[in-house]
Amino acid sequence: MIKRLKPKSEFSRNVLTLMTGTTIAQAIPIAISPILTRIYTPEDFGVLALFVAITAIFGSIANGRYELAIMLPKKDEDAINIFALGFIITSVISLVLLVLVVAFNDYFTKLLNNDEISVWLYFVPIAVFFTGLWNILNYFNNRKKQYADLAKATILRSIAGAITQLSIGLIKEGATGLISGQIISQLFANTKLLKNIIKEKILLTRISKVKIIVLAKKYKNFMIHGIPSTLADTGSLQLPSLLLPKLFGLATSGYFVLAKKIITLPSGIIAKSMSQVFFQELTKKKNDKEDTLPILISMIKKLFIIALPISIIIFFSSPYIFPFIFGENWSVSGDIAQYLALIFLITFIVSPLSVAFSVSMELKKVAYWQYLYLISSSMFFFVIYFYEVEFKVFLFTFVIHEYILYIIYLYMIIKTTQRMDIINLKGNNKTCAE
Repeated sequence: MIKRLKPKSEFSRNVLTLMTGTTIAQAIPIAISPILTRIYTPEDFGVLALFVAITAIFGSIANGRYELAIMLPKKDEDAINIFALGFIITSVISLVLLVLVVAFNDYFTKLLNNDEISVWLYFVPIAVFFTGLWNILNYFNNRKKQYADLAKATILRSIAGAITQLSIGLIKEGATGLISGQIISQLFANTKLLKNIIKEKILLTRISKVKIIVLAKKYKNFMIHGIPSTLADTGSLQLPSLLLPKLFGLATSGYFVLAKKIITLPSGIIAKSMSQVFFQELTKKKNDKEDTLPILISMIKKLFIIALPISIIIFFSSPYIFPFIFGENWSVSGDIAQYLALIFLITFIVSPLSVAFSVSMELKKVAYWQYLYLISSSMFFFVIYFYEVEFKVFLFTFVIHEYILYIIYLYMIIKTTQRMDIINLKGNNKTCAE
């Protein structure tokens, strides 16, 4: 009976493995959230959001975007050298950030208009290093189909973060526990995945300076186009955390952060797992010169079927659930969640598909969209600031802005996949002719 319930396809089994681990991992912060919201204030969550925004921006480019290339080579020897390249870049970037923070801490503190973030700026280089390490470990383990270990690492990260945030929060006021949990959780997760790399003793001996340089040049487009476009993308996504404190106050930013955290949980549980396996499957189809559009269309349908009911449930229930679970002080987060539920529908469907650009190596296209997204988001927030728009009007127009941009993104992904199939078809015809 149990065997019958198991997914038959490898894709479904791999997704289920990742999704199971992620579900357990996400269930832990959900379970402790009602306690955290009674230990920490909305302002504390606002400080956390500011710290996460800074580390997310720099962490997104910590590997020079070479982590995306780990999946592409046919030989594991090439993959491990790309891994080594990513580690070197991460170390250098983290060291540069440390020097900048030590030299210009006061300037950055005034720029962010938050005195409490001052001491935590010194921990940004550490968090960025752990983020960069997680990225390359995640992709290498994904390449090796170590989905069970990826799931375990995600669970371990969640447990370590929860224990840290609860224990420190009970004995010390402020955002110390929240930020410490963020850093310590990354340390534990990386340790788990690093063991798989250490086991590859023969493969590790194949790392060479010459090979690293050759591969750095071969996949240089990931750095050339990936770094500026990723900075634009991550910067755009983190704009609310960076600017909401100035526009509507630190408490409002805290309310927004909690709502966003709860709303994006399904994305972390389901969409990310599906995207990881989709990346692996799409890469295989492309390398085997098979059609990739059918798997893309199938993925869109699956994501829509999952996202629609979740979005509807969140929209109608969040104003009642948030104050009940997190306390009356957090009722504002429930109202915000209604708007974010609408955004969740489109981002849940589109974001996991973006790996198609990495597989097709058409990185300029995704870069153009990310530049567009940053420019439009910056202009949007400027208008909000200039006209002193009310918070509810901001939320309504924010939804419209996101739908316009992500529909454009979806169109670009479909066209890119179609082009990849055309190139594969020409390659097959040429082979047959020969």
